[in-house]
Amino acid sequence: MKQFRFHAAASVVLAAAMALAGCSGGGGTEPAKPGGEPAGNASGGQGGVQQVTLSMHSWRVEDTEGYKQIIKAFEAENPNIKIEFKPFKATEYNTILNTALQSDSGPDILQLRPYAPGVSLAEAGYLEPLDGVAGISSFPKDVLAAATGKDGKVYGVPLSLNSTQFYYNKKIFEENGLKEPKSWDELIATSKALKEKGIVPISFGAKEGWLLSLSHGVIAPASYNSDYLDKLQKGESDLKSPEFLGSVQRMQELIPYFPENYVGLELNDMRTLFATGKAAMFINGSFELEGLKKLNPDLPLDFFPMPTDDGKAVITTWVDGSYAVNSKSKHKQEAMKFMEFMATKKFGELFANQFKRISAVPGVTTDDPLVNKMAELSQSSSTPYLMVVHFAEGKPTTKQTLENALQGMYLGKMSPEQVVDEVQKSAATWYPPFKK
Repeated sequence: MKQFRFHAAASVVLAAAMALAGCSGGGGTEPAKPGGEPAGNASGGQGGVQQVTLSMHSWRVEDTEGYKQIIKAFEAENPNIKIEFKPFKATEYNTILNTALQSDSGPDILQLRPYAPGVSLAEAGYLEPLDGVAGISSFPKDVLAAATGKDGKVYGVPLSLNSTQFYYNKKIFEENGLKEPKSWDELIATSKALKEKGIVPISFGAKEGWLLSLSHGVIAPASYNSDYLDKLQKGESDLKSPEFLGSVQRMQELIPYFPENYVGLELNDMRTLFATGKAAMFINGSFELEGLKKLNPDLPLDFFPMPTDDGKAVITTWVDGSYAVNSKSKHKQEAMKFMEFMATKKFGELFANQFKRISAVPGVTTDDPLVNKMAELSQSSSTPYLMVVHFAEGKPTTKQTLENALQGMYLGKMSPEQVVDEVQKSAATWYPPFKK
């Protein structure tokens, strides 16, 4: 399989982040006006220094408590700056953010979707370039690429390096004499054995589209190899190929091993089903690790990468969201201070330890063995999250087209062949290699 390689400097990031672990407020208490201006008296800081309140938006509702600690550390060093962290539901965030930016009422600091969606906000003039931020040059270029505009400028401070994989309950596997599957056939056999024992094999839900493209991102690489990815990026193959069709057919093949009511399940349902031991496996990202452990600290948790048809195994990876500054913020100078803070090792360590994830800041480490395992596999056996890294453009995006089509398939309204037809039609409207 073709590995999703960050260049040499990025390898240092992952190697150093060996212990850290997708397709969701703290700060001041005074309400902020659009642009982050405090509703009340802005003065009153130490020594008469003006105090500023910055608004900070995210799609990670589940990170609220962790950010309270991170923001507290920043405010201790910058007593004249208060930050109000306000997260939104992941599926609603894009619409809320775009509406706010278009009406000039966006937050001072915003979490930026990786690759094309975030870059499009920069192209629309909503983001402030960050090339002059102290510490930004320490990030490898391949990591910065997730928030680099077509003009070559950097518009976001990278937050984390993500992976997606099959989590599994070690106790359930051991009690039923099962081992990590090393091939697709073994995965099906394992799922069948669990179902025969009355155990839900895979906690899965089709209500939220982004979870479908994320799950496809894990399953798909079992059907293709690096040669296919190369041909795809050269325009020598397309998304109607046997390889891509096979990946969608395998998404369909897993249906018997999902919960009975899977079409109506969302992330919280899936997470709870797995964390409470009612399902044996759970396809999701490294960003779920902290939530699973909080929900059930005693969960006997492990994961395995996707077994491939050529006897290997791959883990799907990408650079996750970054944080950006609103170009129309009334407090850019203060917002830039937080950007500088985010580029420091101190922030990286706070982030890594709070959220059990791989920080994008070079040189950060933690002691979590599962994150260590994710980082090692991300170095040795990674493949790109295809829909996020390469197919996140279009109106609607090709990624969204896949999500909608997969939902149609799970509702029994579309065949795998119809799914790939829709996806190829979308990509053909904008993907440069397909327009040659």
